[in-house]
Amino acid sequence: MRRFVRRGLPAAVAAIALAATATAASGAVYLVTAAPKTAHKGGRAAGSRDGAGNRSVTTIVPTTEQPAALKRVVDPDFLVVADRPVTAGKLREVSHVKRVRDVITVDAGAVQLQGGRVNMFAVDPSAFRSWTPPGTAKDDGLWNALAQDRFVVSGDVQQQLGLREAMQYPVLGRTQLFVTMGGSGSLGLPGINVLVGRETGRKIGLVHDIAFLVNAPGADLNGLGSRLRRLVGAHSQVIDLHQSATQPQGQPARQQKPSAGRPGTYLALYQQSAGVCAGLSWTVLAAIGQIESDHGRNAGPSSAGALGPMQFMPATWRIYGVDGDGDGKADIMNPYDAVPAAAKYLCASGAGRGGSGLSRAVWAYNHSQTYVDNVLSLARAYARRYS
Repeated sequence: MRRFVRRGLPAAVAAIALAATATAASGAVYLVTAAPKTAHKGGRAAGSRDGAGNRSVTTIVPTTEQPAALKRVVDPDFLVVADRPVTAGKLREVSHVKRVRDVITVDAGAVQLQGGRVNMFAVDPSAFRSWTPPGTAKDDGLWNALAQDRFVVSGDVQQQLGLREAMQYPVLGRTQLFVTMGGSGSLGLPGINVLVGRETGRKIGLVHDIAFLVNAPGADLNGLGSRLRRLVGAHSQVIDLHQSATQPQGQPARQQKPSAGRPGTYLALYQQSAGVCAGLSWTVLAAIGQIESDHGRNAGPSSAGALGPMQFMPATWRIYGVDGDGDGKADIMNPYDAVPAAAKYLCASGAGRGGSGLSRAVWAYNHSQTYVDNVLSLARAYARRYS
């Protein structure tokens, strides 16, 4: 149906497409291909105050030694995801905004782990631990694991993907790297599932200094959010972490309160929509929905113009779009229309026949054998989990 290319920054808080100036390679899904042209040594933590109260921009060099002990806990107020790497000069501007006390940058990207799509931060363990919830920040084992080139994952994603501590897993970004799981804990950031050290992130191909966190005690958050957007650019994503913490996650894009007979979750929507195509398992729709948009959290548009939770090209939508919720229009951004439309498209390509017919139908959705393998593998994982 289309090729995977860089996705635009999403409106949803829970999932962040962190690929800047990226293109797809070999049909792989959610790749970050914008690695820096030259090797870098760590990232910058800007805005920390010295003993005289002055702000500064410093360079943090990653280490494989034991990370520094926790000295204080920093409460992040904003997560900013830029559309290009943030320069030292821009960070200085941010650090001089009224009420801003601390700023720390991270390398970041959307990658594949164990067949699932995750958002990954590459951080310096000694510096970043202060920005996580107190229980996580105090857990020396997690930060030692990061310093030893292991990855740390949020508890819900560990359970969702069936990850086990001390096991090695392939991480697919700009390159594929096998990384050992070092532990799990609450990361405290919506949609950020995995942490790695800076050097590990560089090898995977995460985008250098593409995001940063801001701590601004006592600030007017509405005013600060607007100022950050003006500084970093209109196409950047500025997330108020206090507001996002109160909002439900994982709901269908543009969802209204479910009416009688309307599914209230993506799981139920996939199950209902599979009925459009006799012989098509709902698990295939669930797998495609996860890979395409993380169940509506990253609804595009992509730089190629693909839109919605199932990432249709508008020309394809004009042929296969449906009015799934009976509101009188087929809306490419509405999951109640997009998911059954995906089932219709797959069925027209032979998905209902199963076997090789299903494989060909998924290949028609995206012309990549890697994509086909990922969808079918993830569908089997859904079947095991919900059988």
